[in-house]
Amino acid sequence: MIGRTARAGREVTRRRSGAGHVLATWTTLAFSCALPSAAWAEALPEALAKAYQTNPQLNAERARQRATDENVPQALAGYRPQIVASLSAGLQSVRNLLPDNTIQTGNLKPWIIGVTVTQSLFNGFRTANGVRAAELQVQSGREALRNVGQGVLLDAVTAYTNVLANQSLVEAQRSNVAFLRETLSVTQRRLNAGDVTPTDTAQAEARLNRGLADLNAAEVALAVSQATYAQVIGNAPSQLRPAEAVDRYLPKSREDAMTMAIRQHPAVMAASFDVDVASTNIRIAEGTLLPSATIQGSASKSRNNDPTLGTFAEDQASIVANVTAPIYDGGQAAAQTRQAKEITAQSRLVLDQVRNQARTAAISAWVANEGAKITVSASESEVKAATVALQGVQREAAGGQRTTVDVLNSQADLIQAKARLIGAQRDRVIASYTLLSAIGHLDVKTLNLNTPDYLPEVHYHQVRDAWHGLRTPSGQ
Repeated sequence: MIGRTARAGREVTRRRSGAGHVLATWTTLAFSCALPSAAWAEALPEALAKAYQTNPQLNAERARQRATDENVPQALAGYRPQIVASLSAGLQSVRNLLPDNTIQTGNLKPWIIGVTVTQSLFNGFRTANGVRAAELQVQSGREALRNVGQGVLLDAVTAYTNVLANQSLVEAQRSNVAFLRETLSVTQRRLNAGDVTPTDTAQAEARLNRGLADLNAAEVALAVSQATYAQVIGNAPSQLRPAEAVDRYLPKSREDAMTMAIRQHPAVMAASFDVDVASTNIRIAEGTLLPSATIQGSASKSRNNDPTLGTFAEDQASIVANVTAPIYDGGQAAAQTRQAKEITAQSRLVLDQVRNQARTAAISAWVANEGAKITVSASESEVKAATVALQGVQREAAGGQRTTVDVLNSQADLIQAKARLIGAQRDRVIASYTLLSAIGHLDVKTLNLNTPDYLPEVHYHQVRDAWHGLRTPSGQ
């Protein structure tokens, strides 16, 4: 998820002033949300909480982490005794030729039952190192889970703000179409009165058709963004509230952002744990070159009804210590050790690469966030100026000082300015969340979302010391 870039912001609504349309600010929409319809409005924190609870990608990663937790009790099994019970029974047909040339036959039913207990005393520290490697894999998996969580929350922010922005674009295009229809109607009346030429009417009609096409494109984009919203967050969007930037959680300088990214980003921390896992695997491979010792106890009972045998029953019990030392295995252990060392070197290089990526992502996110602030301010000024310009051109056209095409061009400038402001406001919101993700702080606790935080260590402690049982803690 490192290096993910996004764009932020939205324009919310417009109000009509004379024959033109004046852009309303997000504050205006905030006041409109105070109306009764606000009871059904969904705010961005609520959408993020839903995504955190129900997103399939995130839940799949949680299941993967729970599976990784099971590596620890598997490694701990090396400390525990292995108990095997055996039972054999059958039918045996016997035909014996005796020295006096007589034949003896019989049907026998021999059986034997036994139990064997094997306990490892020393295996070259492979069990201890295996437990450590499994625990480090759990730590790495938790950071990977946190990274996926950041990605899902950022996707949710993007989906939410895209719906808001596209809704505003649709409303802007609808107002534009209404303005162009009105302009065409006025132009036709003036043509009938002999004030303008058919060229003016054709120009107004062409702009109306362009506006209808732009409206259709905006409605298509809105439908696509709504489908993406449902995919990421888990339900179709209802009435959405304005989204705000999260500047209060962001670092104060670019240097602080870089420092936090290379130290606290989950991808960096996961790569660091992977280096520790690889280093531990070297010691596991080297352990195969050391002696091993086990102790084995067994007990058995057997019965045989062959009358020709000297014994009819036999009971045995034994305790045997076994020490083995490898002398030569064809070079397999040596190759595995060299391989583990190369993997460790690779892991260290990957860690350096991830740190560089985190640093670059933090710088990019910082610059994009600062740039988004400037773009929003410039776009707001552009909309205000374009609105004033349209009003002036309309008055001048009414006095015969401007033509119809001048009015149409001024309206086109205004609608384009509004579209840029909508995009800039959307980019502003997403850029702030992207920076929060780049420093590794896009999570439930930082955003104070109204949802329980998923704690992977709960499942880990439930299964770590489990000696038996096939059911998972969830009852599956």
